[in-house]
Amino acid sequence: MAAPATARRAPRPALPRRAAPALLAFAGVRLLGVVVLALWSSAPEKDALHLLSRRWDSVWYASIAEDGYGRTVRAADGGLHSDLAFFPLLPWLERLLGWLTPLSAPHAGLVIAASASLAAALALYAIGESLHGPRAGTLLALLWALTPVSVVQSMAYTESLFTALAAWSLYAVLTGRWVAAGLLCAAAGLTRPAGLAVVAALAVAAAVAAARGEGAGRRMWAGVALAPLGWAGYVAWVGARTGGPLGYLDVQRDWGNGFDGGVAFARFVAGRLAGPTPLAGVGLCAGVVLLAWVCALLVRTRPPLPLLVYSGVLVVLAVCAAGYFGSKPRLLLPAFPLLLPAAVALARARAWAVALTAGGLAAGAAVYGAVWLTGTGPP
Repeated sequence: MAAPATARRAPRPALPRRAAPALLAFAGVRLLGVVVLALWSSAPEKDALHLLSRRWDSVWYASIAEDGYGRTVRAADGGLHSDLAFFPLLPWLERLLGWLTPLSAPHAGLVIAASASLAAALALYAIGESLHGPRAGTLLALLWALTPVSVVQSMAYTESLFTALAAWSLYAVLTGRWVAAGLLCAAAGLTRPAGLAVVAALAVAAAVAAARGEGAGRRMWAGVALAPLGWAGYVAWVGARTGGPLGYLDVQRDWGNGFDGGVAFARFVAGRLAGPTPLAGVGLCAGVVLLAWVCALLVRTRPPLPLLVYSGVLVVLAVCAAGYFGSKPRLLLPAFPLLLPAAVALARARAWAVALTAGGLAAGAAVYGAVWLTGTGPP
């Protein structure tokens, strides 16, 4: 005999409804950061709107959106900085939104960043919920907003857009939707050089699944084939434009960037330790130790392989690359799986402990972001 209708289990709410507390908490933290920044400084060209939309890399993205590629600037050291170093998806979206609305390219970038950050928070909730339950999902999304450099999520930068595409691609892999994962990965590859991390995650996951006889057949391999098209397509285009297959690497080298296995970073830390600011060197060493400890914690929690590979590649790319060393924390911002151990631990804590932790981190992140953007670089 069938169970009475009143005794049947109610249908599960849709993902956005389940994630509503996480999205509200995330938006509240981001709003706090913007308000603190606005109160911190209102001097000309130091107001919050200018700092968030016309600072550092955001100027390059807006220039590409308005005029296309072709801008080159000679740096103080005599090197040539070309806009070919910047991947095209964000400026494409800025141009599209500027065409559809009265927004300028920089302000369109802010709208895109805000929308993408919420999309990323929703994906983080979905991943955390699927692995450890709804409370962990909420805390994973919230912790991503509480990182010290989280102000970047509110800037006309690519971190929010890339994290959203990468996280949804990884979620698609975890739920067996390989073609969607490949398409999202291709879009992530058009956003940042770190798109390689998502490509690697999909490729390794597919190889292991095939070796275990758990693969999804043609759909899985179609997703793997789609995954590198965005990244490889842009790098090939830059190569054709510069006249050599390694043209993108040449462009990055002109910017002082490259992959040296961490040698330049080690020299940078050693220089601080031996120089007039040894405490800065000690702080850098402590940061590296903390990062290694967090990576070890993630491995111990045994996350799904795609999350582990994705995080590992991002950490290697950030730590072992030469370039502007103040950007390394920002480069790690998309490595959200590193926050999983903390999210799981807080999910088991009492509500007052979670509130105190979140409140303290929110205040610290807001102040750090204001100091950073109103200064000349990371404190």
